[in-house]
Amino acid sequence: MLTDQNILLAEDDPNDTLLIKRAFQKAGLGEVLQTVVDGEQAINYLRGVNQYADRGRYPVPFLLLLDLKMPGTNGFEVLQWIRSQADLKRLLVVVLTSSNLQADVDRAYDLGANSYLVKPVEFNEMVNMIQRFEAYWTELNRFPTPASALKPPLAESTLL
Repeated sequence: MLTDQNILLAEDDPNDTLLIKRAFQKAGLGEVLQTVVDGEQAINYLRGVNQYADRGRYPVPFLLLLDLKMPGTNGFEVLQWIRSQADLKRLLVVVLTSSNLQADVDRAYDLGANSYLVKPVEFNEMVNMIQRFEAYWTELNRFPTPASALKPPLAESTLL
């Protein structure tokens, strides 16, 4: 179940944020979602700096729901930054955007997205998507070991 996980939602549109939060609540997952309103806040949250320094209150998420079209630092830039960070390179990133452009889909995957979802407009469709999303990520998908938990490989001289 996702109820014991933390998901970060990076979404600049307050209407979409409200719709997504309500869909998570209706799907029984209301407590798992943390939100930020732009790419810079997403990076600060993931780095654990500024207002997000308290990891008890703002834990590292197991998954990021990432909008692409945000002002300032956009979702593509956030994704590129995440994949360049040793301790976040295995963070699951699901693009959740209104863009249905194939060029955006391709670019997101090229930058390391794990999944690409187009936001449904209707509330019931969003609830259905969140329920299916939850079933996929908890029942079917296998998670990698977080990069922060990996031990560095032993130097060759210590292997003898």
